[in-house]
Amino acid sequence: QVQLVESGGGSVQAGESLRLSCAVSDRPGRVYDLGWYRRAPGKEREVVAIISWTGDRIIYADSVKGRFTVSRDNTKKTVTLQMNRLEGEDTAIYYCFTVTQPGAWGPGIQVTVSS
Repeated sequence: QVQLVESGGGSVQAGESLRLSCAVSDRPGRVYDLGWYRRAPGKEREVVAIISWTGDRIIYADSVKGRFTVSRDNTKKTVTLQMNRLEGEDTAIYYCFTVTQPGAWGPGIQVTVSS
């Protein structure tokens, strides 16, 4: 059973940066893409970024392109989301997830950006 746990959230001012990390625990040998999505109050879930197993294919939501960077370390079994130039609209709970059927995701972590 895969388990994911996010860390690194918090409250910042607009224009500042945060770095989210997600630790992935799974049985050896499983290969899959990983991603981050967010859910803001009153808004639909938004997939922020997806990174392939090898890291050579990355997709970003238009809303974060040029500001967010996703990366992964398969040795450490982590996926990271570097968020720069944060905006108030980035305030949400962020979840890391596996691109599998069925998918798995962590408990989420709060990011709050004040204008």
